[in-house]
Amino acid sequence: MKKLVVLTGAGISAESGLKTFRDSNGLWEGHNVMDVASPEGWQRNPELVLDFYNQRRRQLHEVSPNAGHLALAALETHFEVHIITQNVDNLHERAGSSRVLHLHGELLKVRSTQHEHAVLDWSGDLNLGDTDARGHQLRPHIVWFGEAVPALEQALELTRAADIFAVIGTSLQVYPAAGLIEYTRGHIPIFYIDPHPAQLPYLGNPVTVIAEAATTGVAKMHEQIMLLLG
Repeated sequence: MKKLVVLTGAGISAESGLKTFRDSNGLWEGHNVMDVASPEGWQRNPELVLDFYNQRRRQLHEVSPNAGHLALAALETHFEVHIITQNVDNLHERAGSSRVLHLHGELLKVRSTQHEHAVLDWSGDLNLGDTDARGHQLRPHIVWFGEAVPALEQALELTRAADIFAVIGTSLQVYPAAGLIEYTRGHIPIFYIDPHPAQLPYLGNPVTVIAEAATTGVAKMHEQIMLLLG
């Protein structure tokens, strides 16, 4: 099977009703991003940070995967699909995708403030006083601004090995994720699905832009890939 590597961003989750921080009514509205998504913000006001992510977690339980998520999962019938996502929700997994790498952490997981590899599944609210087995406070399992991206090296390896690379629902403004496309091999086809696609860097690859939402664009990408492969 050909290896199809897909980078997804906030746009595909927005189609399920999850707010994104780039929208005018986005989830950062009313909050300075550094107050709720940085180690410094956590040190200043952990209750604010916990409440912020508790609200996000509650909202996640109210939405479902959309046609874009489902179409990506269905592609596993024809390709070895690897999804690299900037999103912290679990909509890809709920749609049936079996290989999902989260660059920026996961909303339904928490980790110890003292032992970063002590990660727990967590579906409800997280509060001050919730601790790991050693008594250390738990925090959201989210990569905050200024923190390292532990999954980046694995994402780079997947990108370098891709036979086909796709970018879906992202404006390619958030690094290091936005730079992954530059690590694709020079001859492989690249697909870019977004209603308002950004200007891609010149890579020398054959690029197909589908200026649509993921809910319709993924199916069109599938058709075009099948035509390419004959």
